Amino acid sequence: MTQIQTEDEVEQVYSPKVPPAPPGVARKVRIQHLLEMKQSGRPIAMVTAYDASMAALADEGGIDVILVGDSVGNVVHGFETTLPVTMDMMIMHVQAASRGAQRALIVADMPFMSYQASIETAITNAGRLIKEGGAAAVKVENCGERSLQAIKAIVDCGIPVMGHIGLTPQSVHALSGYRVQGRTEEQAAELLEYAARIEEAGAFAIVLELTSDAIAREITSRVSIPTIGIGAGVGCDGQVLVINDMLGLTENPPRFVKKYCDLRAGVLRAVRKYSRDVRERTFPGDEHTYE
Repeated sequence: MTQIQTEDEVEQVYSPKVPPAPPGVARKVRIQHLLEMKQSGRPIAMVTAYDASMAALADEGGIDVILVGDSVGNVVHGFETTLPVTMDMMIMHVQAASRGAQRALIVADMPFMSYQASIETAITNAGRLIKEGGAAAVKVENCGERSLQAIKAIVDCGIPVMGHIGLTPQSVHALSGYRVQGRTEEQAAELLEYAARIEEAGAFAIVLELTSDAIAREITSRVSIPTIGIGAGVGCDGQVLVINDMLGLTENPPRFVKKYCDLRAGVLRAVRKYSRDVRERTFPGDEHTYE
């Protein structure tokens, strides 16, 4: 019997459907790879995606982590906030993204009130996202002591947890809207404290959303786990954007979004041309018609 020597050979045995990776790149991204990336100074590329097709494209494009975010409520379902998103909605989208991606680490957001009510509720819902959804980890937004207790309890059950501080959209009403965090000394001290406590609770990474560049750099230098920034400057260990935003599908995206193409304009042109062709009966043509 051939002895298994390398990590990739182990992955070949336990994950035979995952295709080979380029030299020096993990065949299947695991949480320890993210820590190694922080330690080596290699930035982590992460996107938020909600379905199989986008997850597959992100995966093929070399993305390390795919977050199935509760921002699906805004982006896909048209809600004004993330608050109406349910566990059943999240599980459906996590299942879809998990089917689309083969290499990237899949992280699932725990939606509003899926972990705040009790430790038992938090553990049960985190387990559903792993067992039913197919995620490899869950993300918990900071809401004080309850979220810290939830992180520790979920980690103790063997489920990896990513923390989230700064602007936490589930607390939009408590924060009086979508505001940059960490601009005052008091806010900065609070963010530093929560980052340390989230690491202490056992989280493997922290998302820093809409924070000042200075405090994001300070947190990144102080914690030993990776930081993933969104609107938090270049000093984090990695970056995350909603894939719809970076592809230009979103009208009037936030300032921190860089559009890498303008699919919205392309889609509009295509739909208008299709509508015109249908009305003028130039589609379908002979080449689209069966004998």
